[in-house]
Amino acid sequence: IARMSSKPTVYVTRPDVDISGLDLLRESCNVSTWSKPLPVPRDELLREIKGKNALFCALTDKIDAAVLDAAGEQLKCISTISVGYEHIDVNECKKRGIRVGYTPDVLTDATAELTLALLLATNRRLFEANKEVYNGGWKSWSPMWMCGQGLKNSSVGLFGFGRIGQEIAARIVPFKPAQITYTTRSPRPEQAAKVNAKRVDFDEMLCLSDFIIVCCALTPETKEIFNSTAFGKMKTNCIFINTARGGVVDQKALTEALHCKRILAAGLDVTTPEPLPLDDPLLQLDNVVVLPHIGSADIETRKEMSRITARNIIAALKGCEMESEVSV
Repeated sequence: IARMSSKPTVYVTRPDVDISGLDLLRESCNVSTWSKPLPVPRDELLREIKGKNALFCALTDKIDAAVLDAAGEQLKCISTISVGYEHIDVNECKKRGIRVGYTPDVLTDATAELTLALLLATNRRLFEANKEVYNGGWKSWSPMWMCGQGLKNSSVGLFGFGRIGQEIAARIVPFKPAQITYTTRSPRPEQAAKVNAKRVDFDEMLCLSDFIIVCCALTPETKEIFNSTAFGKMKTNCIFINTARGGVVDQKALTEALHCKRILAAGLDVTTPEPLPLDDPLLQLDNVVVLPHIGSADIETRKEMSRITARNIIAALKGCEMESEVSV
């Protein structure tokens, strides 16, 4: 019993993360978890975090000063099973000397694959066409029925050109676009040369692109940068794809742009809020494909995300370097 009590304590907000990560934690820590495969209720989190040394959390958990206060001074680290960490008050953690881990690299390929799948489903109208098979709309072959917009000879714009953006670009090249452009705060000439991409400013990308793919982080600068003004500058045949964060988009403005055919279509793996209410006007439109935030939902990727989150915690509790630590 004495040995058990000497182990550091970890609270896990999801019982349905892959077991391999939990098994790693249990080798050296006392682990307790929320019991249901749903986001932990706020009052439950505030109660259960008390006295814990570490927190294993997810994007659905708001980790703010109130949670840190409830935990107490012995909380040494937080690790989230996600690449995004906007749900964590990183500045508050810094003030208290709490280290923060995340899983940035492992989901790059899975998210790039999903982005391309969403792009193809949207531009070739796959979900729209699939519905017609079941509702009697498919009568016979028709020369212009369900025609989409191809990638060949098109202009593709990437907003963001980090790891995921670069992998998306690499997967688009075989489809023979006329040009790939990217918008970032700083140039990435070496990475861009690999896919023959050209850096342009935001307005130029909006005006040039037949396809715009959002693959940036959510920051104060990017919050709702895709607003009515931005949609107003896009080509009327533009297809807008977002697999980054819902907060990058003014969703009301996007809904209006799609409804009025100001742009051709959109494919979204992220929305505001998540999940999207069933009566949201976005879901009434035929020219939008909405997915339930499954960018990293590849089996091996999710297993490794669980293990990285656990390894981050174990390293931090030992005072060692985390595998993936947020710079605070």
